[in-house]
Amino acid sequence: MRTVIKLYQKLLHKYPVGSQAVQAGVLMALGDQIAQNVVERRKFGNLDFIRTSQFASIGFFIGGPATRTWYGILDKYIGSKGGIVVVKKVLCDQLLFAPTFLSVLLVSIGTLQGNTIDNLKLKLKNDYFEILTNNYKLWPMVQLVNFYFVPLQYQVLVVQSVALLWNTYISYRTNLEMIFKYIRVEDYE
Repeated sequence: MRTVIKLYQKLLHKYPVGSQAVQAGVLMALGDQIAQNVVERRKFGNLDFIRTSQFASIGFFIGGPATRTWYGILDKYIGSKGGIVVVKKVLCDQLLFAPTFLSVLLVSIGTLQGNTIDNLKLKLKNDYFEILTNNYKLWPMVQLVNFYFVPLQYQVLVVQSVALLWNTYISYRTNLEMIFKYIRVEDYE
């Protein structure tokens, strides 16, 4: 186990964005699988692995790189130590990054689902504010702890670990239409 931790730390140091992109991709895929297996209670033969790979790609190409870059910007321009610094970072994170990233996330998921521009607009109108409200119930407290206690190179890991549950919620929430279709088909088989 110690060897794995040392390898992880070495990769984080040498390839911070890439390492955290892989980590985010894996954890977003896992969140989708939890949504499908536990929340939706799908049988193995009915799992949507394309959906899982889409979540993984969003984590790899968007979530991990964007989050790591954002935390680096916060550290550079706001600082890394002290209570006031942490509060400023959380405020910036929740008032600037979270609403923007959530929009990008929902549009990315909708686009990968094959939605049209009109459907994307409708989904954003119907889902965005409820998901953003739920974001504010969880993430400010997580970020207070994260920014105060966790060194920069591990902050994405902390967020992605908590985001495992958040990604399960996002996967479930953004696939409700498909889930209802699946349930209706299952009822008649």
